[in-house]
Amino acid sequence: MNAVERIEAELALLMRRAEATRRAEAGQAHRALDRAAYVILGHLEGRDPVNIGQLAAELSVDASTATRQVAAMERDGLITRGRDPQDGRGSVVSATSLGLTRLRAVRKARADLYERILVDWSGDDRNVLATLLHRLNQSMDSHLKPR
Repeated sequence: MNAVERIEAELALLMRRAEATRRAEAGQAHRALDRAAYVILGHLEGRDPVNIGQLAAELSVDASTATRQVAAMERDGLITRGRDPQDGRGSVVSATSLGLTRLRAVRKARADLYERILVDWSGDDRNVLATLLHRLNQSMDSHLKPR
């Protein structure tokens, strides 16, 4: 296998194992949000209200998918929705205090989990992995942007 084929295979295994690890964890804190809510709340944290169309574009999801996810999160009290002051036809969303509290609890539970998984990794190895994952995410974002 060449390097790109190895990367693809390792990423496929990583995604499967990450999900299996999340499901196998005994604690419930990391399950307080589904994956979509976790990503959306993380994206809204510390920001002014965001237009749903802009949010969809930033997260590389279809506008109808973002609208459906936002509606479920609004029902759960995780976000609030208001009229977009720039475009009265659109909506803007922001995280609620409940949403941010859950986000922080899930983030801590996940960090604790990865702390246990990476216990025998050096600080340098952890930093290299974090840097390369960030770089991979940036490359994926660039690939997804319209040309």
